[in-house]
Amino acid sequence: MFDSPYVNADRVARISAALDRRVGGVVAVCEAVRRRHNVSAILRSCEAFGVHEVHLVTQGFRPAPGAARGAERWVYRRRFDHVADSVADLRARGFRIFVADLAEPSYTPETVPVDQPLALVFGSEVRGVSDTARSLADGTLRVPMVGLTESLNVSVSAAIALRAVAERRRAVGGGLDEAEKARFLAEWLASEDRAAAGFRARTAPEPG
Repeated sequence: MFDSPYVNADRVARISAALDRRVGGVVAVCEAVRRRHNVSAILRSCEAFGVHEVHLVTQGFRPAPGAARGAERWVYRRRFDHVADSVADLRARGFRIFVADLAEPSYTPETVPVDQPLALVFGSEVRGVSDTARSLADGTLRVPMVGLTESLNVSVSAAIALRAVAERRRAVGGGLDEAEKARFLAEWLASEDRAAAGFRARTAPEPG
């Protein structure tokens, strides 16, 4: 079904198997997270836990290779200038919105409703989520802590929350639909082909 001059069939099969385990009903939204290594770490967590889609509400963001370890290639990244635009897109697709915040009352990763698609919004390192995001959300999610520490690094909080939420959503059948699997795989193959063709062109011996 998929034909690539540069990617062998075994690798295509591995990617297809990974897509079969992806969760389509959970989206991570990074709202103005300024430190590249934090967003890159969130991308890596998303890929590791099977969260397929990430919204980046950050202008000019580029993943930091050391933190992402190439994971940005394996998740569906979408960019928005404003969190309201991200929320509007998600609402139109039937998602609930929950902001990661310390406010009460709040859900935990183990109690937040997963019976329909949901998005988790993670804010900036210093100020957290914006007032706009709070006003548009269906609720708040926080990671319970029993020590004296009152907060965690945003990428750590995201990893803890996304793992639990993705597992719970997967248990109720929130996988990717076949059309999205095919779209993502075709897009990835095209990207690999372009990269491989460019590399060969740059490293080809000079004629004569």
